[in-house]
Amino acid sequence: MHLVDTTLFFSPTSGGVKRYLTAKHQWLRAHTAHRHSILVPGERRQLVPDGISTIPGVKLPGTFNYRLPLSKSTWRSMLDALEPDLIEVGDAFHPAFCASTVARRRNIPLVAFFHSNLVQLLARRFGRRVEEPVTRYLRTVYDRFDLVLAPSRAMCSYLKRLGVSRAALQPLGVDTDIFSPARRTLDLRRYLELPDDARLLVYAGRFSEEKNLQVLHGAMALLGKPYHLLLVGGGRSARPCDNITVLPYRRDSLELAQWLASADALVHAGTSETFGLVIVEAMACGRPVVGVRAGAVPELVDARVGELAEPDDDASMAEAIRRLYARDLAALGAAARQRVLGSFTWSHSLTLQLASYAGVFAGSRVLPVLQPGMEFELSAVEDR
Repeated sequence: MHLVDTTLFFSPTSGGVKRYLTAKHQWLRAHTAHRHSILVPGERRQLVPDGISTIPGVKLPGTFNYRLPLSKSTWRSMLDALEPDLIEVGDAFHPAFCASTVARRRNIPLVAFFHSNLVQLLARRFGRRVEEPVTRYLRTVYDRFDLVLAPSRAMCSYLKRLGVSRAALQPLGVDTDIFSPARRTLDLRRYLELPDDARLLVYAGRFSEEKNLQVLHGAMALLGKPYHLLLVGGGRSARPCDNITVLPYRRDSLELAQWLASADALVHAGTSETFGLVIVEAMACGRPVVGVRAGAVPELVDARVGELAEPDDDASMAEAIRRLYARDLAALGAAARQRVLGSFTWSHSLTLQLASYAGVFAGSRVLPVLQPGMEFELSAVEDR
């Protein structure tokens, strides 16, 4: 079977979607006989079956090096040339319509992955007046698909509230050899010229509006020293205030794992997370997490692996960080690692995904059930 993934959300400095696609590609090659190709924007037209094909596109200003190919006919022809047996689309824009045309013509299954909450992101930028038309747009787009995968229970429920009936849970995963406590090799306090008693927190990801970095800034202002926040993902190195350091984006997963594992804990104030891949990556590194009660984060983080703050609340975030340091960080980190090993490896994730694909091929509306060990203590989540 030849599986083809296509999306706009892929660039040299993009985050979770790119890590998902490249990890999926490597896992399928290592563990199955399936072929897998990726078709994404790039600098030039390049068709690479069983690899990463690129469509030339213009750079979008104000984004993380994302490109927008303007020729839909090129997208359709390149998808067709790859001769897919199933297409998975990672956004609701050009690729969705192009893939829909190709899938109908070839009579093959069409799957979507709900990586980003478009309604919430646009409402945050343009106001709530856009929610209704964007919701109608998403319903129209996803009505073309045989299955819409969502990485968390919160997003599955959200899609069904939008009127998307064919939504199924598809958690993401991490490479637990790369993201491992063994990567705790950097002496970050010395590197950042901090005292030995510094309480060192890390955030890693895009510096975009929905990540609510202003909440982390506000919390650090309230906490003061010895708390120090390392923000990984900026354009250049900086120290905007005494207890915050900014470092550039880390492209290499191994390097990212070293930064995550070498801090005391991850902090994350984003309220729009459909999954929260960097949260699971930090947990795999044996680090506890301070997150917020919003989006998919509470499905990953509870009192056994970290602390939760109220959304968009500097003081609540600061208090959650204080509570974390009053606890046994090593024990929390060990529990976080075990949670990932039990539920969020790529083998768990992609085995479930192949079962979902099989259901689509069979024309079944009965979606595969998570087996024991392929979900993280759902009863505990549902009881909260």
